Amino acid sequence: MKLASYQHQDEVRVGVVDGDQLVDPLAVETGTSALGAGIRCFATMQGVIENQEQAMLLARKAVEISREKGVGRFALAEARLVEPLRPSTILCAGSNYLSHNAEKAGSDTSGKEPEFFVKTADCIVPHKGNIVHDAALTQKLDGEVELAVVIGKPGRHIPRERALEHVFGYTIVNDVTARDRQVRFRPDGSSWYELGRGKVFDTSAPIGPFIVTTDDIPDPQVLNISSRVNGELRQNSNTSQMMWGVAELVHVFSVNLTLRPGMVIITGTPSGTAWSMDKELGGKWSGGNGIVPAKGYLQPGDEIECEIENIGILSNRVVSSAG
Repeated sequence: MKLASYQHQDEVRVGVVDGDQLVDPLAVETGTSALGAGIRCFATMQGVIENQEQAMLLARKAVEISREKGVGRFALAEARLVEPLRPSTILCAGSNYLSHNAEKAGSDTSGKEPEFFVKTADCIVPHKGNIVHDAALTQKLDGEVELAVVIGKPGRHIPRERALEHVFGYTIVNDVTARDRQVRFRPDGSSWYELGRGKVFDTSAPIGPFIVTTDDIPDPQVLNISSRVNGELRQNSNTSQMMWGVAELVHVFSVNLTLRPGMVIITGTPSGTAWSMDKELGGKWSGGNGIVPAKGYLQPGDEIECEIENIGILSNRVVSSAG
């Protein structure tokens, strides 16, 4: 099932994508009184996630009623989509594709274990929202398409073999990065990462446009993943190329924290970033799969599209902090 959050008058509502239509279960209930009080969980995406089993049953019923009676539905293209959810915590796994490790200067742990950092709700912008190029922060703004895992069931020390049971669904996050803040060099020429200032800043986590539940993506390790900048294919890979898959990452992060419904894990990016063309920061272009080398880092006016099979396209424009 594909879900979206959209602006409805002065509130945000959850809709179910039905082809090129969006079905609002609350509007179906208003028009028919056929769904009952439980439908109130659709007031927020967090409510849907926390009441997953009941919500999925009600969503299917709402779509059936809407098809039959023509109520509570409108063209998806007319919806003003917002971020599908606004997690307080985004757990991030860096250096998770061999191809990306091969194109960049590595840290001491690159390729040895999942790199662990955190983004927050303050970083989030929705599909079609603006990525701010803040020249006071960075001159080397880069984008990374990443599969994002939405936690549905709480747990701590989750075993690998049970990890996918804790997943509600999947979305897309663009892990926007300030490379000149991220990459640091020691006197001997070796590199290390400052993941705080390099990764965590305003508009550094575009998310969306949809969440697709696990019934439509039973295996997250078979998805094509790509990005384009101004129409040029910049990244092109498959989630099968992750060094540590979704189940492993859920397990690893749950050792540190109790994973709670609505938390998000992002899972790393493949090769093709602008970093690969930056020799000053240790970049090493490798190419392949039809990708086009970056002419430079992201600049105001650029449009970056992140696409993952079965989820959709997350599109954002880069703007100047000066307006």
